[in-house]
Amino acid sequence: MLEQLFSICGGLATLGWLLLVLLPRHRIAHLVAAVGIPLVIALVYVFLIAQYFGSSEGGFGSLADVSRLFSNQGLLLAGWVHYLAFDLFIGAWEVRDSQRHRVAHALVVPCLILTFLFGPIGLLAYLVLRTWRAGTADVTDS
Repeated sequence: MLEQLFSICGGLATLGWLLLVLLPRHRIAHLVAAVGIPLVIALVYVFLIAQYFGSSEGGFGSLADVSRLFSNQGLLLAGWVHYLAFDLFIGAWEVRDSQRHRVAHALVVPCLILTFLFGPIGLLAYLVLRTWRAGTADVTDS
């Protein structure tokens, strides 16, 4: 079951990223990538946490504790789908924000790829790009 959930969530996330890259201005595609897919993955996360949290030693107090916690395959998968949902949500924000600030999508695509692969590095790259192209780093106006 865990391998199936891993494959399903990975496939959904990949679909979301493809929608963001290939159909950035399509309203329904964006809604699916920004809300629908992260919501489905979040529900899988809730299921995994309900099923496995508390059934493993470890915690969040030290690196050793986190390592023990994620030695449980169910919690390891929960951690992975946590990344999938949040990174996709951030990627969707990058697309929306870049459109509001008229940053060319072709320039945003590398940031999306970095966000997909390396999360915070992609967000950092996008914020640098946005500051350079839009002249502002203020994200409160989004």
